[in-house]
Amino acid sequence: MSYDDLSALTIDVSDGVATVTIDHPPLNLMDAVLLPSLRAFIARVRDDADVRVIVFESADSEFFIAHGDMAYLTDPDALPEATRAAIAAAPDATIPEGLNILQALSEEVRSLPQVTIGKLAGFARGAGNEFFMYLDMRFAAIGKSGQGQPESLMGILPGGGGTVNMTRLAGRARALELILGAELVGAELAERYGLINRALPAGELDAFVGTLARRIAGLRPEVISITKAAVDAIAPPIPHTAYAVENEGLYAAFGDDVTELAHKLLAAGIQTREGERDHERIANSI
Repeated sequence: MSYDDLSALTIDVSDGVATVTIDHPPLNLMDAVLLPSLRAFIARVRDDADVRVIVFESADSEFFIAHGDMAYLTDPDALPEATRAAIAAAPDATIPEGLNILQALSEEVRSLPQVTIGKLAGFARGAGNEFFMYLDMRFAAIGKSGQGQPESLMGILPGGGGTVNMTRLAGRARALELILGAELVGAELAERYGLINRALPAGELDAFVGTLARRIAGLRPEVISITKAAVDAIAPPIPHTAYAVENEGLYAAFGDDVTELAHKLLAAGIQTREGERDHERIANSI
């Protein structure tokens, strides 16, 4: 299977492990380039018998996926254009009625026969954290990683499966705290809240994830698929109605006031490297 044509991604397949490196400067935004590339990769890898484990990491030492493109809030054509590009990238994948493209990607990732692992050594906010939460297992570096859903500070709610998957992982009370409080969560608190499997010293993250991925990839393929099926029987798929409620809420929140706020955030430095290092403080000051 060839993946060389996917913009913003570098994919290396070795010994049953596909290492997907997100490389979309300057911030790895979930935009009209990265979103279609991820969706195309997911569609192709599903039938790749040479891949049993998929590890997602970032080429950027500070940002896994910074968040969704702010143009989604300032340009009425931006999100439809990204959606059309993502649909064209995987034309055979059906989007369930009532779901937006990021929610559909969530279900596509979660239904992969392979095991997916996220390796976080930087920031993942908004759509970046939503994608990270889609994965089967997640590991983060202590003192270097941060996860957050800052959408409430922008006048909207997480609309790419964030309300659904954060509640699934952390529970109702903690999901409300993190979504409405818009706090950036470090690895140790993320572990305690259930957002990640383990918080690891930064110097141990690569070796730990690499060893785990190779160990799983060395299993008989049938063991992986039947284990995922058995675990999913206890934790069944999320009803599409949950995503539909989130999607309806997202579009209901859009309006001139949100667009105005987004322009103010951009003017204050959001979606620049310097501004993204201090995203929550800037957003809370507007």
